[in-house]
Amino acid sequence: MIALRVSLLTVLLAGPSVHAFGEFCGKGERPVDLNRLNQQLFGKVHDYTANHGEDRRIYSEALGQMRDVYVYVPPGYDPAKRYPLMIWLHGWAQDETSFLKVARAFDQAIVTGALPPFVAIAPDGTANGRASFREPPTWYLNSPLGRFQDFVVYDVWNLATKNYSIRPEREAHVLAGASMGAFGAYNTAIKYRTDFGVVAGVLPPLNLRFADCHGRTDGDWDPTCIGVQTEYRPNAPVARFAHGLVTVRQRQVIAPVFGEGPDVIAKVAADNPSEMLFSYNVKPGELAMFAGYGDRDEFNLDAQTKSFVGYAASRGITVTAVEVPGGRHDERTGMKLLPAFVEFMRPRLEPYAPKSALSPSVGGN
Repeated sequence: MIALRVSLLTVLLAGPSVHAFGEFCGKGERPVDLNRLNQQLFGKVHDYTANHGEDRRIYSEALGQMRDVYVYVPPGYDPAKRYPLMIWLHGWAQDETSFLKVARAFDQAIVTGALPPFVAIAPDGTANGRASFREPPTWYLNSPLGRFQDFVVYDVWNLATKNYSIRPEREAHVLAGASMGAFGAYNTAIKYRTDFGVVAGVLPPLNLRFADCHGRTDGDWDPTCIGVQTEYRPNAPVARFAHGLVTVRQRQVIAPVFGEGPDVIAKVAADNPSEMLFSYNVKPGELAMFAGYGDRDEFNLDAQTKSFVGYAASRGITVTAVEVPGGRHDERTGMKLLPAFVEFMRPRLEPYAPKSALSPSVGGN
């Protein structure tokens, strides 16, 4: 399990504090040798990208352009058997290449028996095919940046289900992601819960309109002092890093997708997971939910997550929420959340997964 924790640690999060708002696992880095990687895995990563010398990208009807996608198949993958499916959504300033490290972690988890065999697919959710904090976050929503949610639920879904042997039950379909990708996973799972039964987020932004009863957006969650943001403040900070030297403001994360007109707050509310619990009438048992966070998250996602859990509880909905004391929006917190992520996922996938053909001592593809 040590190798599993270390490998997933470095990629679960789009941690701006880790990479100082520079490139994060993006196409600007030295390309991964996919053949060499696959020689090291027990399963295999299938390439639908232009990252490795050939253009194997899929055409996205939703986006009207070619897009990169990776697919991981587990050790002993047999098309005659059916597997659970996980759609993995990367975070802001990441792209699909970050999944190559996540695939290592999933591979090790399956080999050690920590997770059952499943297929995972990871699309490029960047606005312009570049992994950088200079690029706007898409939030995996349909917006002026493009129909990114349709890209996931139609184009990516079709690639997986038409080319791989996937179980048909909604309970065998997982949406998961980190940071921005966790928001996309929750938003999409709530809207399309007839197709997805499990959703998991690491450091998830689950209440974009969080505020306490005094209007503070950076305060702690207090169920006796509940408020909501009622106005868009473009220059208001949403996070600070490097002792305040780097500030992320509302305009940077809101305007590209939701605009800056008089209806911006209404648009945010319509796609805000905490409010979607009510507007989409989510019922107990419809979605298995995991949310992991650090209690010192620079984006105050700990308060967002706690408020989401509170709203869910008011509807009788259980959320498996895991807090890392002292945890921030960084890789260290990702390491500490990993065992809980795996523990949550295993019983959800196991009833729908074929028995693994490999023992932990067997190597190679």
